[in-house]
Amino acid sequence: MKPCPMHVPRLSAVALVWFALGAPVARADGLQNLDAFIRHSRSGSADFTQTVTAPAKPGQPARVKTSSGRFEFQRPSRFRFDYQKPFVQTIVADGKTLWLYDADLNQVTQRAQAQVLGQTPAALIAAAPDLRALQAEFTLAAAPDRDGLQWVSATPKQRDGQLQQVLVGFDGERLAALEIVDSLGQRSVLKFGRIEVNPALPASTFEFKPPAGADVLRQ
Repeated sequence: MKPCPMHVPRLSAVALVWFALGAPVARADGLQNLDAFIRHSRSGSADFTQTVTAPAKPGQPARVKTSSGRFEFQRPSRFRFDYQKPFVQTIVADGKTLWLYDADLNQVTQRAQAQVLGQTPAALIAAAPDLRALQAEFTLAAAPDRDGLQWVSATPKQRDGQLQQVLVGFDGERLAALEIVDSLGQRSVLKFGRIEVNPALPASTFEFKPPAGADVLRQ
């Protein structure tokens, strides 16, 4: 059985995801930048590096794993994460179905998108049509500036899921970082680079067909 589709196998990463970035504007707080980002970024792509830190066990250091890849999205409700290192994994939301493919296991997990994306980082960044839609699912608040970025905190209103809190960092309207804490205390940090704003992405970007011979798990 695969984990929740917002958690990438081995790295327990949040699938994010999510992202694109607009041109910097006059300094604003994180909540204002999130609003501008949703309104102005209808599609986007970026490289990402993700660091996942698991809670330390007694007498042992915290376990840290790093991955990298490419992210693309088209609002509303379509996104794609291609994890390239250290393992090849793909997450695709085509508007109806969320697909998770693990190349090493040759296994695909298929889930109805509407059932799993409501209170996730992907909904927060890539799927929501406007700020009001997000406020129905999350408690949103500006967080203190740090690392030269403006931050917004998003806490799910339903507290029975795996997501505890998300912090989104902006440089103006430009998305720069994402920090995710799950209910087990695991922390995922994503940083973005080589960002393209509102590119014309072909429809095939968000299509997925299970590879021949792959095991398909429908949940």
